[in-house]
Amino acid sequence: MTFVNEHYLKLRGGYLFPEIGRRVEAFGEANPKLAERLIRCGIGDVTEPLPPAVVTAMHHAVDELANRKTFRGYGPGTGYEFLRATIAEHDFRGRGVDIADDEIFVSDGSKCDCGAILDILGPNNRLAITDPVYPVYVDTNVMAGNTGPGRDDGSYVGIEYLPCTAENGFVPALPGDAVELIYLCYPNNPTGAMITRDQLRAWVEYALSINAIILYDVAYAAYISDESLPKTIYEIDGARRCAIEFHSFSKNSGFTGVRCGYTVCPKDVQAVTRKEVEVPLHDLWTRRWNTKSNGVSYPVQRAAEATYSKDGAGQIGELVKHYLGNAKRLREGCESAGLTAYGGLHSPYVWVVCPEGIDSWGVFDRLLNEAQLVTTPGVGFGSCGEGYFRISAFNTRENTEAAVERLRNVSW
Repeated sequence: MTFVNEHYLKLRGGYLFPEIGRRVEAFGEANPKLAERLIRCGIGDVTEPLPPAVVTAMHHAVDELANRKTFRGYGPGTGYEFLRATIAEHDFRGRGVDIADDEIFVSDGSKCDCGAILDILGPNNRLAITDPVYPVYVDTNVMAGNTGPGRDDGSYVGIEYLPCTAENGFVPALPGDAVELIYLCYPNNPTGAMITRDQLRAWVEYALSINAIILYDVAYAAYISDESLPKTIYEIDGARRCAIEFHSFSKNSGFTGVRCGYTVCPKDVQAVTRKEVEVPLHDLWTRRWNTKSNGVSYPVQRAAEATYSKDGAGQIGELVKHYLGNAKRLREGCESAGLTAYGGLHSPYVWVVCPEGIDSWGVFDRLLNEAQLVTTPGVGFGSCGEGYFRISAFNTRENTEAAVERLRNVSW
C-alpha cells in the first residue's frame, strides 16, 4: 500500500475560494433566475481584455513558432534572457535598485512561487505570518510539513501569527520571539493596506539582526499611487541579504489566464545547514528551476516583455487606473451605506467592517441572497479577518456601479 503525505490531512476544511464557489453554485441551483444577476466581487480575477501590445506580441511569437527558421523548443528553466534583462532594467535598475539579470526567475505566477520556494528551505524554520493573510502562505507550509496540527480557530501550531488590525494600520508589530521565515505582502491582500518605507526598513533591520529571511509578495505593486512608498523591498538598504521577492503579471497586465510572474532571489541571500554552513539560496533556486521546469512558454514570455514597451506600459497604466477607479467607487459606496471601509487606494481590494451582530460568512450569505453579490468573508484569511469582508475591484465599471447600488439597498 502506498503512503500518503499526511500533512495534507491537516488542512482545515476547503481552500477558501473553492468553498465560495460551492456556496455560489448551491445558490444558483436553488435560485436559477436570481443567479443570472450575480456580480462576482470575490476572487481577485481580472475582467478586462489583454492589452493590444501584449496580444500583438503573442501573435508574433506564435508566428515565429510556425516557421522552422524561427521555431523554438525547450526554453531555459529560469526564463529567457530577453525577459530577465528587461525586468531587471525596468523594475529595478531603472529605479536605482541593484538587481542583476540572473537574479530574476521567470515562472507561471507568484502564487506558484510562494509555494515552490519551500523546496529550498528546511523543515524546521519558525514561521511568522500575518493575519489576515493570503491563504497560500499558510496552506503550502502545512502541505510541506512545516506546521503542527490545526486548532479549532483555524490557526496552526508552529506559526507565529502577526495580527494586522485597523489599530496598527494593518502593518503588524515585529514578532515577540525570534523566527527564521517571515511572510509579508504589500500592498496587502486582503486588507488593501500599504506599508511605509520606515516600517519596511524596521522589518529589514529586524530580519538582518536575527538572520531571518523575508518572503515579500508585491503582486499588487503596480497599484501603489504614492511614489514615496516602496515598490520593492530592495529599495531598503540591506534587503539584498535577507529578502526574496515575488512579482506577478496577473493583476496589472491581465495575465490571470495567461500565467506569468517572477521571483527575485539575490545572490546575497543565504541560509544555513544544520551544521551552520552558509549556503547561497540563489544557487539552490537556480537548480530547483532547471530540474523541475522547462520554463514558461515562449509566446507568454514575449507577451510579458511587451508590457514594458512604450505602448504596453501605457495600456497597462490604463488597466490599473480602471481597477483603482472601481476600488474608489466601491469604497465610497460602502461608506455611503454606513459601512466602515479600508484599502482601495493602493490596492484593488476594499476591506470592509461587518455590520454589528453579523460575522463575515453571515455577510457573505446576506449579500449573496439579498443582492446577488459575491464577496469574500474575511475569516477565510485568518482569525483576525473575522468581522470583515473583502470586495474585489476587478470588474467592469458597469458591474461596479451596479454593485455599489446594491450595497446601498441591503437591509443590514
